[in-house]
Formats: sequence, structure tokens, C-alpha cells
Amino acid sequence: MATDDDGIAGAKSGLSLVTNISVVFLVLLWLVPTIGLLVSSFRDRDAISASGWWNAPFATEQNFAVPAEGEFVQTPDGFVLEGNVFGEDGTGEITAFGGRRAEPTAFAPGETGELVRGRTLTMEANGDYRYVDPADEPPRRNPTLYIGTSVPPSFTVSNYDTILTSAGMDVAFINTLTVTIPATIIPILIAAFAAYALAWMDFPFRGTIIAIIVGLLVVPLQLALVPMLSFHNQIGIGQSFYGIWFAHTGFGLPLAIYLLRNYMVGLPRDIIESAKVDGATDFQVFTKIVLPLSFPALASFAIFQFLWTWNDLLVAKVFLPSNSESWVMTVKIADDLLGSRGGDWGILAAAAFVSIAIPILVFFTMQRYLVRGLLAGSVK
Repeated sequence: MATDDDGIAGAKSGLSLVTNISVVFLVLLWLVPTIGLLVSSFRDRDAISASGWWNAPFATEQNFAVPAEGEFVQTPDGFVLEGNVFGEDGTGEITAFGGRRAEPTAFAPGETGELVRGRTLTMEANGDYRYVDPADEPPRRNPTLYIGTSVPPSFTVSNYDTILTSAGMDVAFINTLTVTIPATIIPILIAAFAAYALAWMDFPFRGTIIAIIVGLLVVPLQLALVPMLSFHNQIGIGQSFYGIWFAHTGFGLPLAIYLLRNYMVGLPRDIIESAKVDGATDFQVFTKIVLPLSFPALASFAIFQFLWTWNDLLVAKVFLPSNSESWVMTVKIADDLLGSRGGDWGILAAAAFVSIAIPILVFFTMQRYLVRGLLAGSVK
């Protein structure tokens, strides 16, 4: 006889299996980019350019430009240069070769490739080559040979060495802390007072102010960068740490006030009214009752603000001086280590993991308050 366990207390619904599988799938989906970034941080530039990170455990086909060494010898066929692309003591196996950059793998090992001006190049799989130039005079310089070879998988910590031993990285780390800590604390202090007033104090236009704050949540910060920098220049703080503190405070206040206000509205009204009946002032209620009870919301916003300011590049580029003594870690990595072209993905990947060490520590220290703070005001 068929039974239906859906209505039995303690029985698992068939939907729970689907839910668990979906959660595992989403977690793995989120982990894929992180794993790829981690693997890339231990690979060099050539390996990253040759293949994707998922091929890191396997040998990859890479092309190299090798300057031919030795001296030309005159023969009846012309001037001949012989040698081995792997050097006297080197070992390896080529899969293809060529005589110009545009076609580095034009010929197979053992073939004689026809080059420009009647020149020929013969190369064996072990790297032995014979370059023949039929000219009447020896070439002024040795040619560059192009080969394709199978490179075994290799991992290196040189990217991390480049980041950690870079000159000025310690100063950039201190500058990042100097920007991040005040830019996290200041908006929390201001927003806590404002949130309490909007939650528990009656005054004109309170609803209008709340609506304006909600509207400011969707305003892109890029719209305010130039006007705010002009205002900072007018009042004398310009491009300085004071300027970036106030900038991050202004950009973070709407979310902070909205989050804290929603949490404070959900606090038990009886506790607050009882304190006021006993003669407590609003400041005493705020400091003795509301703030301790609102710690989950304060912690959740602190996580968001700390992560945002620590990883920020745009605001730091606008509101901090351009000299290297004022660089934060993101600017140091972008302007100094990566350069203007930013093509060294190994350095970028290693820098990402170095820079997230402190944010990860902060997140796991306070993550238990994150969900409680985000759910503030959602359930009555």
C-alpha cells in the first residue's frame, strides 16, 4: 500500500534532495573562478598565455623565440650555422619550428624549411638545426629561430615573491589600513545616530528623509566623484586621506542608515518605552540599549564597508595623491606591478590572493552576524 510521508512530522520532503543538490551546484559554480584564479597565481606568464588554468596539470604546447648561437662557417652551399636550440647541455623535444615570428610552427621536425632570400632551415626533433645562407658574405647577426615544444606542467611562487618583495608594498599595506579603518568606523558612528533618530524619534519630514536615503542607494558613485573632488579642493582637503575618508563616508552612509534603521525598528518597543518611563534620555537609550542590541547590524555593515574600501581602486585613484608614498595596495598593484598594459595575469592573480587575506580574516570573524543583520526588519 502506498504511503505519503509529506504530512508526517520529521519526514523529509522529496524536495529537500533537489534543494541540497542545487545548493552544492551553486557553491561549486561560485568556486570555479576562485579555483582558476588560485591555479593561475602559481603559473608563469607563458603558461597562462598558452593554455587555460584547467590544463595546468598537463603538458602544454608553447612557442619560443631562440637566438641562434655560434659562428657561420663558409661551405660550398653558403654560410652555414649549426647548433642545438636547447643549448649544449639542454634536452627537449620540438614539435614544430619556423624561421619568422609570423609563422613560428610552419615546419615539422626533420623538414627543410624554405625561408626568404634562398635561406633554408633544417631542424630535428631533438633541437639540432642547420641554417644555410647562400649570400656571398656572412650575415651581420645570427638569426632568431622559432620553435614549438611540449612544456611539462610547472608551478612557481615567483608571482608571490614579486608581490611580497616589491619595494613600497609595506607602505601600501599601511596606507590601505589607514584608509580602510577610519572609512569603516566613521560612517558607522554617523549612521547609528541617524538610524536611531529615524526609527524612534518623531520629527517633521522623517518619512521624506527615509525616502531620500532609499533613493540614494541607487545613485552611481561615479556621478559624484568630480563634484565631490571639486568641493574637497575648495575646502582645502583636496587629494588627501581626509578627502578619501569623507568620500567613503558619503558613499557608504545611505546603505548604513538604511540597514541600521531597519534593524532598530524591529527592536522590542517595550524595552525602549520602559527605559523612557524610568527617566532615561534618548542618548542613554541609544547608548545603553539600542547600540548593544544592534551589534549584528553594525557588524554586517562593517563587513560590507571594510571589503569595499579595502578593494577599492577608483575612489583611491581620485581622492589620493598620485605619488607612490600615498598608494594603497590596489593602486600599487595596478600602476606599478602590472604597468599600463596589465598583461601579466599571474601577477594579478597572486595579488588578488595577497590582498584578500585581511578581508577574509575580517569576514570569518564577523560572518555569524552577517545574515542576522541582512534580515533586519524582514520579519515582524
